[in-house]
Amino acid sequence: MLSGVDVPHGFDPTLILWLNLAGTFVFGLSGGLAAVRAKLDLFGVVVLAAVVGLAGGIIRDLLIGTPPATFRDWRYLAAAGAAGLISFYARPVLERVHRSVLVFDAFGLGLFAVTGATKALDFGVGPVPAILLGAITGIGGGMLRDVLLRDVPTVLRHELYAIPALLGAAVMVIAQHSGSDNPVFPVLGAALCVTVRLAGLRYGVNVPIAPSERPRA
Repeated sequence: MLSGVDVPHGFDPTLILWLNLAGTFVFGLSGGLAAVRAKLDLFGVVVLAAVVGLAGGIIRDLLIGTPPATFRDWRYLAAAGAAGLISFYARPVLERVHRSVLVFDAFGLGLFAVTGATKALDFGVGPVPAILLGAITGIGGGMLRDVLLRDVPTVLRHELYAIPALLGAAVMVIAQHSGSDNPVFPVLGAALCVTVRLAGLRYGVNVPIAPSERPRA
């Protein structure tokens, strides 16, 4: 198995590696753009891109007690760094294709949720913690980004982001915990995550806030 790759059973490690690198790059773009909007310097933009692209997997690995996989393969750092540089120099172009970036971000979220849950299960973590760790793999970087920018994490305020990740990870965990290694289930889990995320974006679906805090007519 290639270093730094969390591979669902039945899938080609090289394919998953390149999908992970693509997901890291797209996540890095969201971090880099947020840093540019916050008027951070070049170093800050690259750092925030790396945080969003890599932190979710690093947090997961630390919680399950293994050295972070992304530190064992320079390509992950290169993908995150490239995303930061592109964000710094090409923000106007990226803003014009913002919707496309969000679509690729949704695919990255689904992939990371499934591969994160897979790795947690491989290390003997129970079903519920594995689902949480799968979601953390997908959303951890974005949450840390918002904290560094002194904002309440977006996943706690609006938009369907954490819930799709939890659903995708849950499909993967339930299938493996029931003894099935059929590669259909990782695809199904990722597809469910992507579908719910994109539906939320398309129709403006948000998790409800407390009734007392809703705007009054």
